[in-house]
Amino acid sequence: MLQQPPVLLQQTHGAALQALRSSTQLRVTHLLSKPIQRRYRWRITSSAIMASMEENFPRGGIQKKPAEGKTCKPKSERDNLFDVQHEEKSQKRKRSQKDQEKQKRFKADKTVKADVKDNIMKIGPLTVEALSEGMLLLGCIKEVSDYELAISLPNGLSGFVPVTQISDAYSKLLTKQVAQGEVPEELNSLPDMFSPGTLVRCAVTSIEKSDDGRRSVKLSIDPKKVNKGLNSTALTAGMLLSGSVLSVEDHGYLIDIGVTGTHAFLPHQKAKNYIKAVKKGPDLKIGENLNCLIVEVKNEGRVVCLSIDRSEVAASIATERQNWTLSNLLPGLVVKARVQKVAPLGMKLTFLSYFTGIVDFMHIDPEKSMSYSPDQVVKACVLSVHPTSRAVRLTLRPPFLHAGGAPRQLPAQRMGAVLEEATVKAFYKQFGAIFELDDGTLAFARLKHLSKTRKSFKPEAFKEGCKHKCRIIAYSLMDEMCIVSLKHQIIEARFLQYQDIHTGDVVQGKVHSLKPIGMQVKVADGIRGLVPSLHLSDVILKQPEKKYNIGDEVKCRVLECNPEGKKLILTLKKSLVQSKLPVLSNYEDAKPGLITHGFVVCAREFGCIVKFYNDVKGLVPKNELGSEPISCPDKVFYEGQVLKVMVLKCEPQQERLLLSFRLSSKPGPEDKWKCTPKEKQEVKYQIGEIVDVRILKKKDNGLEVSILEDEDNVVAWIPMLHLSDFVDMSKLLWHCLQEGDVLPRVMYLSDKGEHIILSRKSAVISAVQEEKVVRSFSEIQPGMLLTGYVRNVMPFGVFVEFPFGVTGLAPKVSMSDKFVTDTKDHFVVGQTVIAKVMSIDEEKQRVLLNLKVSECSSGDSAAESFGLLNQYFKELKEIRDLLRRGEPSICELVPGKRVHLVVQDVREDGSALFSGSPVTGLTVTATRYHLGDKNIAPGEKRKALVLHVDALTSEVYVSLREEVLKQRPKRRLRENSQHSAVVQHITEHFAIASLLETGQLAAVPIACHFNDTFRFDSEKLRVGQKISATLKAVKENNHGVLLAVQGPAKKNVFVRVRNESETALEEMVPAVKHSLSPGDVVTGTVKSVKPTHVTVAIDDKLTGSIHASRILDEVPIGSIPTSALKAGQKVTARVIGGRDVNTHRCLPITHPHFTQSIPELSIRPSEQEGEFTAMLNLKEESSLKQLGLYNVGQTVTCFVKKYNMLKNWLEVEVTPGIRGRVPHLLLSLNTKVLKHPEKNFKNGQAISATVTGTDATERNLCLSLTDVRWYIYQHLSVTLDIGIVQLRDLVCAAKANMAVNRGCIDCTLPKVRGFDILFPPPFPGIQSLEQDTISVGMIRKVIPHVGLTIALPGGKTGKVSIFHLNDTYTDNPLGNFKVGKIVRCYILSNENGKIQLSLRQSRLNPKINSKVEDIEITSIKDVKKGQLVRGYVKSITPSGIFFGLSTSLLGRILFQNVSPYFVQKHSLYEKYLPEGKLLTAKVLGVNRKQKHIELSLLPEDTGMPSVLPESLGLPQYGAEEEKREADYEEKSEQPKLKTKRRRGNDESGQEAKPKKRKICPADENDSGIEVYYREEEENDQEEEAAKKKSTVRNLEENLSLKWPSSPIDMCQFDFKTVRHFLSSSKQVRKPGEAPRLQVSVGFTWEEDNAMDIPVLDQKEESSESEEEEDMQFKLKKRTKKEKELEKQKKEKELCKVEAALMDPSRQPQSADDFDRLVLGSPNSSILWLQYMAFHLQATEIEKARAVAERALKTICFREEQEKLNVWVALLNLENMYGTEETLMKVFERAVQYNEPLKVFQHLCDIYASSEKYKQAEELYHTMLKRFRQEKSVWLKYASFLLKQGQAEATHRLLERALKALPTKEHVDVISRFAQLEFHSGDTEHAKALFESTLSSYPKRTDIWSIYMDIMIKHGSQKEVRDIFERVIHLSLAPKKMKFFFKRYLDYEKKFGTEESVLAVKRAALEYVETKSSLADT
Repeated sequence: MLQQPPVLLQQTHGAALQALRSSTQLRVTHLLSKPIQRRYRWRITSSAIMASMEENFPRGGIQKKPAEGKTCKPKSERDNLFDVQHEEKSQKRKRSQKDQEKQKRFKADKTVKADVKDNIMKIGPLTVEALSEGMLLLGCIKEVSDYELAISLPNGLSGFVPVTQISDAYSKLLTKQVAQGEVPEELNSLPDMFSPGTLVRCAVTSIEKSDDGRRSVKLSIDPKKVNKGLNSTALTAGMLLSGSVLSVEDHGYLIDIGVTGTHAFLPHQKAKNYIKAVKKGPDLKIGENLNCLIVEVKNEGRVVCLSIDRSEVAASIATERQNWTLSNLLPGLVVKARVQKVAPLGMKLTFLSYFTGIVDFMHIDPEKSMSYSPDQVVKACVLSVHPTSRAVRLTLRPPFLHAGGAPRQLPAQRMGAVLEEATVKAFYKQFGAIFELDDGTLAFARLKHLSKTRKSFKPEAFKEGCKHKCRIIAYSLMDEMCIVSLKHQIIEARFLQYQDIHTGDVVQGKVHSLKPIGMQVKVADGIRGLVPSLHLSDVILKQPEKKYNIGDEVKCRVLECNPEGKKLILTLKKSLVQSKLPVLSNYEDAKPGLITHGFVVCAREFGCIVKFYNDVKGLVPKNELGSEPISCPDKVFYEGQVLKVMVLKCEPQQERLLLSFRLSSKPGPEDKWKCTPKEKQEVKYQIGEIVDVRILKKKDNGLEVSILEDEDNVVAWIPMLHLSDFVDMSKLLWHCLQEGDVLPRVMYLSDKGEHIILSRKSAVISAVQEEKVVRSFSEIQPGMLLTGYVRNVMPFGVFVEFPFGVTGLAPKVSMSDKFVTDTKDHFVVGQTVIAKVMSIDEEKQRVLLNLKVSECSSGDSAAESFGLLNQYFKELKEIRDLLRRGEPSICELVPGKRVHLVVQDVREDGSALFSGSPVTGLTVTATRYHLGDKNIAPGEKRKALVLHVDALTSEVYVSLREEVLKQRPKRRLRENSQHSAVVQHITEHFAIASLLETGQLAAVPIACHFNDTFRFDSEKLRVGQKISATLKAVKENNHGVLLAVQGPAKKNVFVRVRNESETALEEMVPAVKHSLSPGDVVTGTVKSVKPTHVTVAIDDKLTGSIHASRILDEVPIGSIPTSALKAGQKVTARVIGGRDVNTHRCLPITHPHFTQSIPELSIRPSEQEGEFTAMLNLKEESSLKQLGLYNVGQTVTCFVKKYNMLKNWLEVEVTPGIRGRVPHLLLSLNTKVLKHPEKNFKNGQAISATVTGTDATERNLCLSLTDVRWYIYQHLSVTLDIGIVQLRDLVCAAKANMAVNRGCIDCTLPKVRGFDILFPPPFPGIQSLEQDTISVGMIRKVIPHVGLTIALPGGKTGKVSIFHLNDTYTDNPLGNFKVGKIVRCYILSNENGKIQLSLRQSRLNPKINSKVEDIEITSIKDVKKGQLVRGYVKSITPSGIFFGLSTSLLGRILFQNVSPYFVQKHSLYEKYLPEGKLLTAKVLGVNRKQKHIELSLLPEDTGMPSVLPESLGLPQYGAEEEKREADYEEKSEQPKLKTKRRRGNDESGQEAKPKKRKICPADENDSGIEVYYREEEENDQEEEAAKKKSTVRNLEENLSLKWPSSPIDMCQFDFKTVRHFLSSSKQVRKPGEAPRLQVSVGFTWEEDNAMDIPVLDQKEESSESEEEEDMQFKLKKRTKKEKELEKQKKEKELCKVEAALMDPSRQPQSADDFDRLVLGSPNSSILWLQYMAFHLQATEIEKARAVAERALKTICFREEQEKLNVWVALLNLENMYGTEETLMKVFERAVQYNEPLKVFQHLCDIYASSEKYKQAEELYHTMLKRFRQEKSVWLKYASFLLKQGQAEATHRLLERALKALPTKEHVDVISRFAQLEFHSGDTEHAKALFESTLSSYPKRTDIWSIYMDIMIKHGSQKEVRDIFERVIHLSLAPKKMKFFFKRYLDYEKKFGTEESVLAVKRAALEYVETKSSLADT
């Protein structure tokens, strides 16, 4: 006892002081000064002392101080102090301490020993029982939901943080949301602020125990609770603590650290790296929890500066200098500790000199677990601090040893895994066991999870090394350990977590509770699901508690499972639970024809909505509800009803599903026209095919028809609106047609929706036939003009559908050139339209269209309008023919016919009704106007003229006017002659007008275009209106009227399109008068740089232009000269000419307006230094004479202006006044360039072109880029020092059109030596189209079974036969060719203007020895008897089948040679041998004189299967079979004799079928056709071998004699010798061996004029032929080269794609492009607005909103105007696409963040522009109250009222404004109001305002000036002169009087006479003299 360690003595004193009140201790502590505190503080290291109190003061006396420089080291304990009691026995310890005080001092030794045993805590894992309220823990976020955070705690514990325990600031925002009912802008959801895996400091707020015994730990991360022990005086630099964002400021963030009286600030600079790493947005969010490091402490802790930089936080370590105490020690602090003792369950550590803590076995570093020893220094992290016992737990795991670190996560696939063998590493009796898993990681199993029950637990089974089967049930992030279970029921459990459950699974569960919304079912531990009330049974249960009791076992099926939200929806409907049909859980699985179960969720008049699994739902339309019509679906079907449904159609991307309750695939009698999928496959028609149909049935919305070509077996549908291009004509035609009528020329349009849809729209049919359509989305290009029809009209735009199913949207703003108020006023469903493609969204497959006539019209409105009128009357004639059979009387009435009628009635409006024999059954009307001045009464007889007959309504319109009835002599009228006419009658599509000269009636179209459907009242024609008409059809045909169009009197409502000859100088200011003349040198500043010109500011008012051709003397080809100049650069230039201000055309020097022109300048060095050439001569020259200066063949340097996508030509500028065009096909010989010309020619680029002539207007040069020099530039790499010899080689290559790799030129062409020698002018052009040359062309037309029509350079066309499309014939030879495709073609012949082409690769690339499987057959000489040939079926006639072998050669196949089967009906051949079918035939005979070729398709001849299948069961030719058998027997007896077999009526002999056959070894690159010959068998093999050798030798001798010496000789090489030897040779075929397709003779040539060995029928095997092996080796080498070339091409294409992406001029085309742009320029509002517009074009409103919100957060707060622009755009967006509520929300936010007045004004403008006048007026009233002192508000409101025509209201407003505004503003306000009145209101009132103001303020010269300006514009000359006279007689200062006199003089010079000018001068002189005399006096 006497030798007790000093430490224990200190513990004794500490225990004695425990009875003191803590408040007293704190008061004493604070009263003491710091030196005294340090003097009297005892440093206690024992855990018992830490459990009692932090600081102790000794009783009485002063303890002896240790010597300086020495530290007292406590002796290490030898007692086993670690095996005593749990932490929870602290109360007992306290009682013992109280008892100790009562004992006497001499008993202290015994008391100390007992007290030590009671107070030392036991090392072991933390349990939930040890947790208490206020305990601080370090946790890791496991899951984040909207309402709570799931936290992983040490030792496998877990807790949750409710949303109300985040921080005070976040709670206030939540309260605000509840109070206001809307989400505040600053409030962010928990998932937006927190991420799983983040470490947080928590404080335990409560521990609740549930009914099943589970404990729920409720936590808080509020800094006020976590940092409760800290105060402002304890804060020091380097401390690490928790904080929460309080608010966002300009320079940083205010942080709540929970310390009262302290303000914490976090600068932006210190938060930047953290924000970037977290990736949760550009700013920290209010309530976001942070790990903060104190950087600086100011004002004694009242202000601290923080940092959250990850590197600084990670490097922080808690030290003694930071004054940490047990009352404020925080979890998460990293400390340096010393090992005090190592025990089996963990270790004891000392840290920060004073404190002791423990580390349990789960938190020892597993890699160093065996290497810890006492006194070892380690790094540790504080895990928890107990609030009462002050017990500290630490961890040594590496991820926690750096502040802000993150623990390792478990892979998702490991959760729930069952492990067969897990090895025991350690076993702890009271806690559990540690296992090592198969992947080397450690896992922990609690004691209760080691066995099923406690009784069955066997400790000996868990010795180290034992292996057990277990399952991972959880993962502790804080321990980095898996939690496993060995319980059998858990290992075998089907579901362990929500992720294990899948949609459609059938599960067992127990009823947990019954609620109003449904029933809760427990599926497994921790997994509960909800059965909605709708799914409790197959029928709706009103009282479910009677059927289900808590605890009942139920069998459910999973409807929906969301593991992230822990949401499980189940169903108890037996029909769904027991269903064996497929589970439909996503739209991708919904294939047409799928039958499954679903339940009805809605039944309405339009049909039923059926729902499936995973919220997949679809629509059953009304007509698919059943076989019988159902008028009220809501009465037949009920909500929750389970039914079988069949999928008809699914669009997964749009999540649209079309369903049917009719499961039968057989159509009923009423649905005959609805094709099933099986029937649809049998329909052989293609979209665009023209058929004739017969009407089966008329329905309200269309016609049910049958296709005649298919013998009425195929039933189709013609919608009513597809009967004509005109809507009213469609209705009329439907009315006239009857069942049984035949409709010719109807087009097959589509078969989607299982309906065959036909169309009779002539415009659509023409577009398809002319290939002006797109067949798929990939073919659509911006700028295309497509013909389609309106599919739907919505308030926001019009949906247009095109043939082949492509659909696009024309937004409201793009529908018309006029303002669109209501879309239904402009277009109707079914209307034919022409649309222009504006943009496409490839990702979402969306197309934006433009229907404006100005964009879609060709420009010739007269031609288009006449075309519409002509088509209308053409269709009207067909209808008249139909009407003749039923209503012949109405057909006799035509416009212009005079009839006698009887007045029947006179109406109140002045019109009259007539009757009469010619109009029996019709309603005859004459309007008041057409009665003229005649007074008529019922019963009178009158003569009238028929104006119009409406057959649909049976109405006839007549006129009784004299000028119409008057007979005039008919004059001979001429086409295109103009006449005056009077409008007599107006219909929907045309007007009837009478010519004033002849009285004849003419029809004048109202619309000039399909899209021209709307006109204002002021634009509409009126009866009696006089118009000018241009006649187009001068003969009165069956319609009785002439056809005309409106003449020049018709105003053009479209904006003038600038001529191509005009230069677009957008920023050009109006030219001022100047004194410059050509030759003058001027100095200016570059104002702007355009591709082809530069604008230069010469002085403040004068602006000039420099063309690209006037910058350099020698322009390098490919360069952009204007790029050498930059904006703001000073230049010295010489004037060379001038341009007109309005037209921008060049003016001659002698032009009277030359001094008022825009100067044209030049900065060429040669023109600046020496003499210059004026742009134009002294005399004015026409453009024609200027173009005449250029000769055909001349080479010019020009500059790219743009590529015209619509016209398909390149527009260039040669000089400032000379323009040129390069047609598409003359741009290059490279097809890659022609495919995308807009990408290969940059605007402003200098190119060299050859003049080919002028265009039709003779205003532009026609140019070509395909001459030899440009060809070399585009395709060859030419260096500067190239020699002439090398150049000649290049030129030869170019002339021979050899395929070369495209390169680049390193110098300008004129500098290359040898060009002038090689290319004397005129330079040769590639477009000569000579025979045997190669050119480029564009496919213009694809003709089925015939070939292609190709447009060639120079406007010529050529034909390509299907036999010249490829070297290998295919079943669908035209499949790869589409209209518009660019191809290289070989010119076979060019005779009499007919050009024949070939696309065979053997022609285009003769160097590449590719396989030529089907050689060209040019004439009958190329066809040999016995040869196998391939070709296409041409036709089937009674005499046989005609078979195409080449373009001009046909062969005939007799029916007995088609198939071995006997065919009685030849129609069977048409089915199996359609036109264009590819077949292989054998030549039986050739008659060269008559050019007849007999062929055979029999299998024994061709080696191919029979063309007629055996399955048809046709009989064979019996007699022929017997003869063949007899021949075979005869041959077997006499093998050496030749036998013949008859073939039908053919008398020609054929060789017998051989027994043996040897096939010549063929090269792998043979041509594929071989002539077969039969040989006799020879018994003597030696003779046969000798004969074979001699044959080969003779053949080689003949070949060596006739070997060609050049490629030309090779063409003329005669193979008669070879054929002779071949015919004399014999070949034996083995029985049963299939025949091979080979060529008898084939040859190729190479550059060295070597020829491949012909393919001969030799009897030697391939191994004996060395030549063949060599040839195969060479061919293999060539194949490698081909692969290399192909690889190089692919690399070049990739390079081009990369270059295109890096091109700075490239326009953004996707969201990614815009993201890159806004990242580069985040403060540019124009980029953000373009981004929003990009989404709006695709009608993605939400994305546009999101972009706006991003912009507002991203743009710097200093850029106020940029932010305001985005706000205005967002207001516009909400106004157009949102609701009033959303608009007001955005408006309120905008007012908060911007100047309120600006926001108010912008919203008023938005309201006014969208015609929301009521809202605008209300907003103006609000502004007048809020901004009374703002003059601009009153003025804007006045302007608004005047535009609305409210002049009186404006007058009252002026009175209010003068009362509200200061007096000094009154004059200005009155003046501004008067100006507004002049423009929009009452002119007289405006004058009165000015007059009254000037009478009160006569010396306000500014008001006088304004008054003068307005009166000059709006007043008369007399009024203006009166004002001037008044002004010059005022008494003003001389300087002001001079100003007014000068203005008066200028006015008179411009508008007056010489006398008035002199009068002004005299008045001025008088004024001067008067002033002078006054000055003298």
